[in-house]
Amino acid sequence: MTTPRAPRGASRQDQERALRTAAAMAGAVDLSGLKARAEAKAAQQARPAPSDPQSQGDGAPGPGIVDVTDQSFPVDVIDRSAGSLVVVLLSAAYSEQSQAMSAVLEKLAAADGGRWTLARVDVDGAPGVAQAFGAQSVPMVIAVAGGRAVTAFAGAQPEAAARQWLDDVLAQLPPEFGGGGGTGAGEAPSDPRREAAEQLAADGDYDGARAAYEAILHADPGDADAAAAAKQMAFFARATRGEPGAIERADAATGATGAEAVELALAAADEELLAGTPARAFGRLITAIRTTFGDDRTALRTRLLELFDLFDPADPAVLEARRGLAAALF
Repeated sequence: MTTPRAPRGASRQDQERALRTAAAMAGAVDLSGLKARAEAKAAQQARPAPSDPQSQGDGAPGPGIVDVTDQSFPVDVIDRSAGSLVVVLLSAAYSEQSQAMSAVLEKLAAADGGRWTLARVDVDGAPGVAQAFGAQSVPMVIAVAGGRAVTAFAGAQPEAAARQWLDDVLAQLPPEFGGGGGTGAGEAPSDPRREAAEQLAADGDYDGARAAYEAILHADPGDADAAAAAKQMAFFARATRGEPGAIERADAATGATGAEAVELALAAADEELLAGTPARAFGRLITAIRTTFGDDRTALRTRLLELFDLFDPADPAVLEARRGLAAALF
């Protein structure tokens, strides 16, 4: 899953939220709902209630379908997904594949009679949503349940393939989400330790959250989710303590060498990753690796590998960066 990117010009808080969403999409920790609930309440006071996907009238999208904007996303997608599956379609008017995928999903939504909601997003009209999901192309389809993205695919698919994908997603969801709740499906039993760790993370106490996840991992060394979350929280703790402007300082210090250049590169890479631009962060460290040796090169390489661990190994940005790292080293 490609990492969500913060909107250009986003505040530091928005940047942190974008990367926390990335963590949720990676399956390690679900934080989006904790923040979105509070944001949604404030948004509802300032604008009309979200459209009802089950109602239909003049100009309405149709049963089981809702059109989503940057402003309505917290309620129409995040909040709505708390009780049912939401299938987000990122599309563009100029894209024939987008229109074909939209027609397929609209037909399936109507056929399923409200079992799930199709949330249509025009990426030109809602760039923040597109950037949050890290969309590199359209169409892109994301299944969201319980405030987290559970799976996704890119490109247009025929109706039969989309139907199979939906059936597979629904089969893995518990009955309260409109799913089949089959063998091994559904949510894991409530874990107070994990909920406490997630709350610490949502509150911005990343050091506390890291310690909480490490405690879970100590009790169960095989808990891959806790291991991934602990790494993510360690990154947030370090990156959010950094002084803003690291990218500009690194770019301006063209004559820096040795330990100074390494520290500037590491800080700038953290800031770029926090802003949701992993390819830039990876590229910066790889460029620095090409021109360093000994302990300096080791420090840069170690940090780069740590950043890789925050992502799905199959993420295109990680795969490309691994190739770049190999070229830089050999």
